[in-house]
Amino acid sequence: MKKSFIAALGAGAILASTAYSGAVQAAETIKVGVLHSLSGTMAISETTLKDTILMLVDEQNKKGGLLGRKLEAVVVDPASNWPLFAEKARELLEKDKVDVIFGSWTSVSRKSVLPVVEELNGLLFYPVQYEGEESSLNVFYTGAAPNQQAIPAVKYLMSEEGGAAKRWVLLGTDYVYPRTTNKILRAFLKSKGVKDSDIMENYTPFGHSDWQTIVSDVKKFASAGKKTAVISTINGDANVPFSKELGNQAIKA
Repeated sequence: MKKSFIAALGAGAILASTAYSGAVQAAETIKVGVLHSLSGTMAISETTLKDTILMLVDEQNKKGGLLGRKLEAVVVDPASNWPLFAEKARELLEKDKVDVIFGSWTSVSRKSVLPVVEELNGLLFYPVQYEGEESSLNVFYTGAAPNQQAIPAVKYLMSEEGGAAKRWVLLGTDYVYPRTTNKILRAFLKSKGVKDSDIMENYTPFGHSDWQTIVSDVKKFASAGKKTAVISTINGDANVPFSKELGNQAIKA
């Protein structure tokens, strides 16, 4: 009788332990780090990506989550500050123990995060086009490289259907993605017989707001009698005053 009681008690303890373990496992969430600027010059672009991730997390949880577990978004604000991106990535991985990070927009922010993600063996989903020339086992590059986006766009603009452009204006924000992409585009244009004198290239800092002189220069460059195309790799809130100035000076497609 005593042995039977002990055996039953042991079995009960095992069942209780299993039930407790299952309850703990069911309560665990899959943590998704959201590393996008919610303030500063890039907030105009990145806030919508944060909202998209939160929407997708909510929709997936309504379907029962993933692998029997709920998703939990952990949102931080790197504030358009490139070193802060690295700090926040480390915080997400070490302190918040996220399973994956969705984040960065600019290549300079991605390059700030990359050493941290590789050091801590994290996983980053990078959401936009980039300049290529980088590969990491810790990063999913979900956007197009220049050979998949910028060069096909230029080919189209060169065609009769696309307007048969003969002169080219390469405008970009002054960091790695625009400079590398435009270096690739310049080489491509020259391979097609475009002269250096038919290429205008200009870079401005993040958050640039005074576009009057630059747009005037574009207008003057385009007045040489050849059809001119503008390729913009301008990032963040600088696009707002840039677009307004194009309208002010009656430049249109």
